[in-house]
Amino acid sequence: IAQTGSGKTLSYILPAIVHINHQEPLRSGDGPIVLVLAPTRELAQQIQQVAADFGRSSSVRNTCVFGGAPKGPQARDLEMGVEIVIATPGRLIDFLERNTTNLQRCTYLVLDEADRMLDMGFEPQIRQILEQIRPDRQLCMWSATWPKEVRRLAEDFLNDYVQINIGSLELCANHNISQYVEVCEEYEKEPKLMKLLEEIAQKDPEGKIIIFVETKRKVEKINSFINRRRWSAVCMHGDKSQSERDNALASFRSGRCNILVATDVAARGLDVDGIKFVINYDYPNSSEDYIHRIGRTGRSDTVGSSFTFFTKQNSKQAKDLISVLTEAKQIVNSKLHDLAQESDGY
Repeated sequence: IAQTGSGKTLSYILPAIVHINHQEPLRSGDGPIVLVLAPTRELAQQIQQVAADFGRSSSVRNTCVFGGAPKGPQARDLEMGVEIVIATPGRLIDFLERNTTNLQRCTYLVLDEADRMLDMGFEPQIRQILEQIRPDRQLCMWSATWPKEVRRLAEDFLNDYVQINIGSLELCANHNISQYVEVCEEYEKEPKLMKLLEEIAQKDPEGKIIIFVETKRKVEKINSFINRRRWSAVCMHGDKSQSERDNALASFRSGRCNILVATDVAARGLDVDGIKFVINYDYPNSSEDYIHRIGRTGRSDTVGSSFTFFTKQNSKQAKDLISVLTEAKQIVNSKLHDLAQESDGY
């Protein structure tokens, strides 16, 4: 269990490569030795890049399988044989049911962002996949938070497991991030966003910004709203095609566009260099998601800032947010205390 941006991916990829190098070589028809399950295609692709960079020197092959992309190239990789498969659960099950691959050789399994996979409803698929893997496997679960659902999954599938905690198990944000919360009305958000973007442009015109909003429709609205001004923004959400999401991410990574507007599809695991600012236009459904969102900045010992618009509709989250801010020694808006008291007598 470790905070976002702390290098979890490499900490399971390197042992995976060592494990592969101690196994018999793959034969025709063999499935992978290592399987990494991830909740989103963006995270799966980032993991694949790490696996490629560090597996190259020992000729460890990998492929990435996920929905929203053609099955043909993914199927060919699986049929040719690869030591590491990085997959989202749904597409992997599809290939297993078609006998495109199998998990008979799989002895090292990773569940990355386990909490997010459970949040997204993948538990039945995870259990279905685990049942196809031999009992003497090594199973590793990696997560930034430790809710009861993740604990239950660990207790069901891990025997006498070792738990490693980096930092606190309590809800806590990365202390490299300066957090600012503004309590406002819904109708005030657009003008406040424009003012904030102007201030950021004066302070750090090259700094990358992620703006998180609640719905796909609102992503499109805010993206258009920003582009009608003098800024250049791209957007990502679940209804975008894979090529649209790839193009948006490439533009954002390269700096051609320094503003990305997104739903939570981009919140978990997204690792883009140079993200200086996270804006929560809409507050998420849980404080865990808040921590993951703002964790897109302040990664690998850099510093960053987050700005959050908080309304009366979010008042049930006020108490948890106050705890996160207090733990990180941030200034707590007095209006936030008022909302917490109104919500449940806090």
